[in-house]
Amino acid sequence: MRSLILCFLVLFLFGCESTEQKQAEAPQIFTHFEPDYANHQNVDEPIPQKQQALLIEEQSTPLKVKNRVVKKRPPKTTDLWVHIANNLHFTVYQNRALKKRIKWYLKQPKYLTTVSKRAAPYLYHIVKKIEQRNLPMEIALLPFVESDFRPTAASSQQAVGVWQLVGATAYHFGIKSDQWYDGRQDVLASTDAALDYLSYLHKRFNGNWLHALAAYNSGEGRVKRAIEKNSKRGKSTDFWSLSLPKETADYVPKLLALSYLVKHPQKGMKQPKLAYKPLTTQMNIGQQFDFSVIAKLSGIGSKQLHAINQGYLKNQSSPNGPHTLLLPIGQEALLKSQFFKSNFAGEYIVKQNDTLYGIAKRYSMSVKALKQLNNKANNFIGIGEKLLVGQPKTLPSSLTIDYKISPYLEPQEDIVIPTIEIDYTVKTGDSLWSISQLYDVPHSDLAKWNKLSASSILKPGSQLVLFIPQAEKPKAKPIKKDLLLDLQKTLNQPR
Repeated sequence: MRSLILCFLVLFLFGCESTEQKQAEAPQIFTHFEPDYANHQNVDEPIPQKQQALLIEEQSTPLKVKNRVVKKRPPKTTDLWVHIANNLHFTVYQNRALKKRIKWYLKQPKYLTTVSKRAAPYLYHIVKKIEQRNLPMEIALLPFVESDFRPTAASSQQAVGVWQLVGATAYHFGIKSDQWYDGRQDVLASTDAALDYLSYLHKRFNGNWLHALAAYNSGEGRVKRAIEKNSKRGKSTDFWSLSLPKETADYVPKLLALSYLVKHPQKGMKQPKLAYKPLTTQMNIGQQFDFSVIAKLSGIGSKQLHAINQGYLKNQSSPNGPHTLLLPIGQEALLKSQFFKSNFAGEYIVKQNDTLYGIAKRYSMSVKALKQLNNKANNFIGIGEKLLVGQPKTLPSSLTIDYKISPYLEPQEDIVIPTIEIDYTVKTGDSLWSISQLYDVPHSDLAKWNKLSASSILKPGSQLVLFIPQAEKPKAKPIKKDLLLDLQKTLNQPR
């Protein structure tokens, strides 16, 4: 009997201990609830700053489990646009400005599909660059708002490219521009600069993305002054409460409205489809090249190469670089193609202590690319093994053409016309057009010289600068030999 009682007590205690252990192991889940703004009575009322912070945070709020942040991963997809939609996180607050922009997009039902075709060679790369930097996916839609994804788009303020970068900003963030190449028209190069600039603005505005986006459009100084003005008056400093130029006030709603329609497709608006894979790949040619030569080597049409590499302004790359081309094939297909293996793959013999990582780094390749090029499924290499590497091997000595073979193909040198700089004081009734006609200079040049738009209204008394072509000095006619002799005789005669 005593034995039975002891057994019962042991089982009871063990059962209690197991239950307590299971209860202790159960994780505590802390959820986060956002206020419901859907039933907000006055949609045009400025949002308080604390609420504004909530409006731009991620909808899929992380769950804290034992001091670890767990995010619910979006489902896998084979469509890039679905991937973009699944990763949009700004909460869209539908006020009057947003509703207006949404209506505009809905009146252009083919807008997204049309612009998506222009973006197709680049959009996958842009999405990956944004994800690598841990930036909001909404930024992938910014080139749609900025330029309708036109690489050669230029504004009246001299902003160029899909990201609409002005010269000073582009230069500050490492974009090269010369007579051969304009990096602002190079979609991937300008993407790096634009993302650097946006990251900088995000820090400058203390993590407020709406302020950062407004500053990207109109300049950080203007947005900072608007914030300081509201702060001094005790007003809210959220984006919707700031006094900003109309273009900037419309700019952020354009992006938010577009992201809303991508995430929540509306009836009547045609949704784009795009394979969730790279349709192009970057390749460093390694030397000055001619588009015609690369087109012949690769079998890709010269016109097609130019169409996706609009940063190059001539048929040749600059002698000083860059020499990187975007090719309309995937990275894996390129590495396995006969074009690459015949023209751009050298051979390396593995030595003692070599590693795939070390060899890949030496030839500016990724380990993945090196393995793909050599059809390797693992990282094992043996001494004496021959590996193909991304180093030119059988390239012709020159990838350029001697244009002097044909005068029709020879690029025309830019003719520099000497000019005289003059200042002009604006009079009552003057306009850019009347002044351009007076001095016989192009109307667009006059606006450009003075950083004005073609329709700018001139203020009497203001100063304009003009560059007037300088007339060439008449060439002296050669004096005939007989006349010269007569002149000498005349001078030598005694007076």
